[in-house]
Amino acid sequence: VLACILMKYISTRGGILPLSFEDAVLTGLADDGGLIVPEQVPTVTREEMKNWRQLSFVDLSVEIMTKYIPDAEIPKSVLHDLVSRSMSSFSHPSITPLVRVGGVYVLELFHGPTFAFKDVALQFLGNLFEYILKKRNEHINVVGATSGDTGSAAIYGLRGKENVRVFILFPKDRVSPIQELQMTSVQDENVHCLKVRGSFDDAQSIVKGLFADLDFKRSHHLAAINSINWARILSQIVYYFYAYFRVMDSSSSHNDDYSQLVSFSVPTGNFGDILAGHYAKRMGLPVGDLIVATNQNDILHRFFEQGLYHKSDEVIATCSPSMDIQVASNFERFLFYLADDTPATLLQWMDEFSSTGKLTHSGDIFARAQKEMKSATVHEPQILDIIRKYYLTHGYLTEPHTAIGIAAAEKYQSRAADTNDDAAFVCLATAHPAKFGAAVVRAVGGQVSSNGLTYTIPPSPASSSTMLPLPQASSPTSSSSSSSSQDSNNMVDVCDTFGPSRHLLLAHAKGSRYTETDATLEAVRSHIEQILRETDRT
Repeated sequence: VLACILMKYISTRGGILPLSFEDAVLTGLADDGGLIVPEQVPTVTREEMKNWRQLSFVDLSVEIMTKYIPDAEIPKSVLHDLVSRSMSSFSHPSITPLVRVGGVYVLELFHGPTFAFKDVALQFLGNLFEYILKKRNEHINVVGATSGDTGSAAIYGLRGKENVRVFILFPKDRVSPIQELQMTSVQDENVHCLKVRGSFDDAQSIVKGLFADLDFKRSHHLAAINSINWARILSQIVYYFYAYFRVMDSSSSHNDDYSQLVSFSVPTGNFGDILAGHYAKRMGLPVGDLIVATNQNDILHRFFEQGLYHKSDEVIATCSPSMDIQVASNFERFLFYLADDTPATLLQWMDEFSSTGKLTHSGDIFARAQKEMKSATVHEPQILDIIRKYYLTHGYLTEPHTAIGIAAAEKYQSRAADTNDDAAFVCLATAHPAKFGAAVVRAVGGQVSSNGLTYTIPPSPASSSTMLPLPQASSPTSSSSSSSSQDSNNMVDVCDTFGPSRHLLLAHAKGSRYTETDATLEAVRSHIEQILRETDRT
């Protein structure tokens, strides 16, 4: 309790005074260019885990968050209301249900309004921003970059919020049609989309550049929505605990001493999702392996395999676009941990990487990194093979990012079997398959509509008793929903249960709202300033 009362937040680069939780949320990227982290990581006792085991997702969230948020800043009753309202937009009563598919567990994180894992954090962050700003009588301009899912989740979390305007940068031709339309079809006046003629790394670099311009940041009250915002990481810690408890519930042993280890395989691009697992482990959750699962853009895999965090010449476009990233923003927080929370050491490493595009570790630091996390890289043919196998064998339809996590889990599960290790493996399912239907059709056959928004696939020969019911959710503009069906050609419509699909088709017919821009800091800054001037006049 005392630790929480005194909890402050610092920069990984050591150039700012300690911040309160609310200031940390509004600051986003620290003024010295570092990332915000808690001064200390609170621990969880076995007794606390015993008491938490049967809590709802909302109640568990509150218990974990109060370890990081002093009651003097946000009273527990207020925090409960914020979390409860945030999770009310999810279509599944468990929020993040855990299902058993074959030999692995799948943690379904796609039951939110945009059908991606980022809804868990961004629905909460939207309400958190609004609460803090109203209390302080302030306003902010949220700026973020997206490789696909963050943008739509941020927009759905912030649309219509008081005292908040949001600017989302996304790379041209590097997101799926549904991802783009989820962003550009939103008509709320406080939402602005910028289509950048470049890669996600270009967009992310521009956002960091805007925050590094301290005059621009302060005069326009910039705030961060990407996972550089600590509140994003905090929200995601919760579902690691929740998944662990659900594995224990399904285990044949009672595990009353919470000694059983559970491993997590995490599709990884910007390193935020697996970083939340790292913090959960440091808090005391009995985690076995944390597996960094990457696609062909494998800079993180090369670090954990060889100690080489070296940028490649280009970002490869893949069927898992949300992971087409070279420079993972949240990796700095993990490097800070490897540097024993020493800003001077971390700053030296970041300067080296900034100037050369390379960071190399060996010896004790590399050994420590490998002890903390494992890794695997999964290429296109294997991704499609996993989607096909799980649909045909288990009747479970997944998408490329989740398939990468499953493939990595299978790799380490096989190794564990060789050593008689009975650790359970949980794969994080980061998106609904309808968001990446073109890849699903490539894997299992079927058809894609001309506008890329609807997909039909052959029915699975697997028993329906093992088939995942696709989530049903309301359209943002309608309370109606529909269940899965088959057409006259005996094809399953992947999008029938994708709630916003009808809304997206309607929005597609009406047109989209976005501004296309060059991938330069100057061009984006100019567009944002112009939009701010126009909106201020109205």
